[in-house]
Amino acid sequence: MTEPGRASDEDEARLVEISSALADAIVDHLPTWVHRCIAEVATQTGHLSRQLEMEAIAAGQAVVEDLAPQVRELLAADIDDQLTTPLALLRTAVQYPTRALRAAGVPLPDRAEFDSEAFPDDLYGLTPANFAEVHPELHQPGLEWGAAKAFVHLRRREAEGRV
Repeated sequence: MTEPGRASDEDEARLVEISSALADAIVDHLPTWVHRCIAEVATQTGHLSRQLEMEAIAAGQAVVEDLAPQVRELLAADIDDQLTTPLALLRTAVQYPTRALRAAGVPLPDRAEFDSEAFPDDLYGLTPANFAEVHPELHQPGLEWGAAKAFVHLRRREAEGRV
């Protein structure tokens, strides 16, 4: 039985499982998200071409090569050592579809002042607000990870007398 104010070994192990599942799901859905971003913007602006389709595939592969290790490293780290979140890492992925769209000459949309200030590198308004915007299948693992992390964090702080 768990002492009050202390995360059990089972809670810690469950967090590791949930973190691993979230990392796998993110990596699985990243290429599709990049491709979808490019296709949606290009279709809306009438710039979808075979060449851009090929660029979308390449961008999807590049994002996995570059971002997957970071996502896995972050989610494998102890929660007290996590200096960012997986959603924040996902938000950096907008650079991949943005580069492809810019290279194809897709015109930039008008953006709200807040969006331009909050996400200056996101020229096409692609930044996901939540996991589900990347893919609906990320919603549940994202919630589970957040809840498990918060639970373990709270228990650790209680054990230290900091809550």
